[in-house]
Amino acid sequence: MSLLTFHRGLITVSIVFCVGYGMWEAARFLRVGAGSHLLVGGLFLFLGIGLAWYLARLNQILGYSPREE
Repeated sequence: MSLLTFHRGLITVSIVFCVGYGMWEAARFLRVGAGSHLLVGGLFLFLGIGLAWYLARLNQILGYSPREE
């Protein structure tokens, strides 16, 4: 396993965690009504989207060109 493959896997797990925790905090906001839950949930959803953007553009960020066949 290459370091890049490990990095992609770690980022994928981080995306799942961020989105899951963001949704959990949003559900707590609906039950409790505290604005802090909405703020933290929104922050983690935003982080998950940012990590997904990073993962989708990782080859471009690292300067790899697409394989030409």
